[in-house]
Amino acid sequence: MSPENKGPIGPVGLVAHSEKPQASELLRLLAAELRACEVEVLMETESARIAAEPGGLPVAELGKRCAMLLVLGGDGTILKVVHELGEHLCPIFGINLGSLGFLTCVSSANVRQAINAICTGSYTLSRRSLLEVTLEHEGQVLARRIALNEAVISRGAFSRLIKLDTWIDSVNLTQYNADGLIVATPTGSTAYSLSAGGPVIAPDAGVLVVTPVCPHVLTNRSLVVGDRSEIVVCPVHGQSDVVLTVDGHQPVQVREGDRICIRKSTMELSLAVLPELSFCEVLREKLKWSGSAV
Repeated sequence: MSPENKGPIGPVGLVAHSEKPQASELLRLLAAELRACEVEVLMETESARIAAEPGGLPVAELGKRCAMLLVLGGDGTILKVVHELGEHLCPIFGINLGSLGFLTCVSSANVRQAINAICTGSYTLSRRSLLEVTLEHEGQVLARRIALNEAVISRGAFSRLIKLDTWIDSVNLTQYNADGLIVATPTGSTAYSLSAGGPVIAPDAGVLVVTPVCPHVLTNRSLVVGDRSEIVVCPVHGQSDVVLTVDGHQPVQVREGDRICIRKSTMELSLAVLPELSFCEVLREKLKWSGSAV
């Protein structure tokens, strides 16, 4: 994590999950309090509409113009914002309006703590690695995506196992016979990979984790590799109805002969974190690790 900041050096953008009941009220409160601290406030288009604010900008435009985005929602909202930002990534401060929220900084009940942290600069930035995921066919790039959490290669509508040849740094690892395969960042280790039996990894660990989903071979377990590794996954000849999904968005059909190449991106995302809240404390709170009852 970086040292404490002196607060935003430019405008703060507000983005909310517009379907959350408290979103409009919190948007208006945040805008008023930040402006009282002489912080310029811009809003995303739909957020401006529900807050009855004039104007409004697309998320990508906010990324170009803002020093920080204040995102109201859950982890899914932050993932959506990251994908809409594209190459215009800026630091994100998350306020959780959901139930879990590994990526958010504070809950909606502590919104004034968020305002104080932004106005005084009493937060740190946690640097999160991203994945670059490319779908290729005979040397031609068919699709390129950036992932904060994970890339998932899975079966489509048919309920049957798929076979996936997998290489790590050009060395054949194995042929997975499974419902799918997850390649996750440390940030994504607490998402789908965790549900599939993968390990929890600290955000700054400098690794990637490869986790099969319901593998037919029981010795196929999660594998942790260095984040300089390139992971290549190919459906075995004859496989159909295979889908690539990146952070739960934009599913892409994978055809026979396609290659999925996954590596650490040259870009990274900065997430705002309160300095008094460590990763271990987040795990204990979010996963309800209360210790032994004996």
